[in-house]
Amino acid sequence: MEATIIFDHKAAREIVREELEQLQRNIAANMTKAGQVASGDTIKSMHVETSEEQGTLFGRGYFGVLETGRAGGKVPLGFRDIIFRWMMCKNIHASPHAYKTNKPHKYSAQERADLSMAAAIATSIHKKGTRLFRRGGRADIYSNEIPLTIKRIEGRLVFLISQAMTSIKINEAK
Repeated sequence: MEATIIFDHKAAREIVREELEQLQRNIAANMTKAGQVASGDTIKSMHVETSEEQGTLFGRGYFGVLETGRAGGKVPLGFRDIIFRWMMCKNIHASPHAYKTNKPHKYSAQERADLSMAAAIATSIHKKGTRLFRRGGRADIYSNEIPLTIKRIEGRLVFLISQAMTSIKINEAK
């Protein structure tokens, strides 16, 4: 006797893809709701890839800091400029610093103030970490979504397998 279960691998792969894409949308919505969107580059960095064996939701390398914050210590090269771009995306500005001379200057009074503020923020993060890190982080961007996604995938795959189980073909030996 031989029993064969006909299982639809393409359907399973599609279930995983659909659920990971839903996870991606949920994370993006959580980021927006929490006010953690500046340029949108982190949301744009997310993408789903599936293969016969696995499905993966990719994001930027430092995606985890959305929940953990950034610890003090080593910072990337040009960190002040990174903070400055973040400030511009968030429309955060310092009070302008007036120049004491009338000669031409490299930066406007507003740019000078904003760059000074960016440097102060970068120095603070370098020394103490971000406020989110100092407060212990959060779990409302992706951590709460992952177990829900796993449960949905499990449920849908169990249903798919149960459908396949109703169509076991038994071949009698001759």
